[in-house]
Amino acid sequence: MKVCTDACLFGAYVANKLEQDKLPIKNILDIGAGTGLLSLMLAQKVNTMIDAVELNEVAHMQAKGNIEAAPFKNINIHHADILAFSSKVKYDFIICNPPFFENQLKSANKERNAAMHATTLSYVQLTEVIKQNLSGNGIAALLLPSYALQDFTKILSAENLFINEQINVKHNPTKPFFRAMLRISLKKTTLKQEEISIKNNDGQYADEFVNLLKDYYLNF
Repeated sequence: MKVCTDACLFGAYVANKLEQDKLPIKNILDIGAGTGLLSLMLAQKVNTMIDAVELNEVAHMQAKGNIEAAPFKNINIHHADILAFSSKVKYDFIICNPPFFENQLKSANKERNAAMHATTLSYVQLTEVIKQNLSGNGIAALLLPSYALQDFTKILSAENLFINEQINVKHNPTKPFFRAMLRISLKKTTLKQEEISIKNNDGQYADEFVNLLKDYYLNF
């Protein structure tokens, strides 16, 4: 499975934020772990137990191989449907790069559909899973396409979940944002909004992007 630049940025931003904030996080849930990318990025920065849950068998096997090859010993990979996943604990932090393009045009590839579209987990179901598994003071981090933000905000509101922070991701400073990195909780706060560009106007990777990814990208 391919790894997208925006997913790498998301993982790096979240990992960096956790490292800086030093919050008392006892456990982390990775919903739809895919290749294990996000769990591995978090494990590089925080020594906290991570439950990574992936439904797709091919993706699960790839994630399992990646995790076993890594030096980090704080990731448990689960081959399971998150809707049926049972945990005895609530999670202090939840991370998810959910399926994109809900109700959008789909490709003929079934595995790609499952990975890129909300076919196996709708945004409503995802919100319900987050609320069910999030501790009272917990935080959830999500990466969403810009076009889904308005509808997803309404879904969150219906479940009494609130966006506390929104980082708008742009290809470059002159382009409109195409992704939003969100921090969500059960507590309503003043919304903090920022933006980050992957590249500058000269077509080079932006300094902030490089600083976030330098611990993960070999060519930086």
